[in-house]
Amino acid sequence: MIIFGKNAVIEALKSSQAVEKVTISDGLNKEFLGLVSALCKKRNITLKIISRQEFKKIEGEENYQGIIAEVEDFKYCDLQDLLNEPHKFLCILDGIEDPHNFGAIIRVAECAGVTGIVIPKNRSVSVNATVAKVSAGALSHVKIAQVTNIHDAIDQIKDSGTFVYAADMDGDEMYKTNLEGNIAIVVGGEGKGVSVLTRKKVDGIVSIPMFGRVNSLNASVSAGIVLYEVVRQRECK
Repeated sequence: MIIFGKNAVIEALKSSQAVEKVTISDGLNKEFLGLVSALCKKRNITLKIISRQEFKKIEGEENYQGIIAEVEDFKYCDLQDLLNEPHKFLCILDGIEDPHNFGAIIRVAECAGVTGIVIPKNRSVSVNATVAKVSAGALSHVKIAQVTNIHDAIDQIKDSGTFVYAADMDGDEMYKTNLEGNIAIVVGGEGKGVSVLTRKKVDGIVSIPMFGRVNSLNASVSAGIVLYEVVRQRECK
């Protein structure tokens, strides 16, 4: 797999992820070049420094921020690995198809301290280079389980003693809902929201209060608001 972007590559180099090769533009500042060189040397990773013109040919119309790395394909974990955690704080994605939204959700989920993210294999974006870049390095520090059936996974999560709430319209106000303890938050897909069957599977539905004329939020923004309400309740109890 190819990943690009300064934060994504640096975090991959700092983590245990297998990195085969790093290619960097000589147009970047010396301090950053020195950091990348030191990390590659420490892990015995091949580093290739090329001219800005050569790098531009590689990235084309994309913006790779002057650095690209060849890494092992992302390794998904088993759902059971997430359920073995003593304090479960999960984010379940129900049909997120935009890699930019997925990357942004990974980033905010990692910052909020989630113990893992659950995604379906079908009708959902998988981890790719764009997701890695948008996550700004968070991908290297978050466990993600890819499951065959998201509804079966919700049943397993509930059986583990975890309450599952969907973030969607027409639910109970999230500020008035107890989100302490073992919690999983379901975030629906762009435009479609949480599916009808998923709504039937969860323990409850929580909504973000809306006071403006626009009655919806971007999926990654919604995820951030609800996940941090979980954090607020845990920290302020």
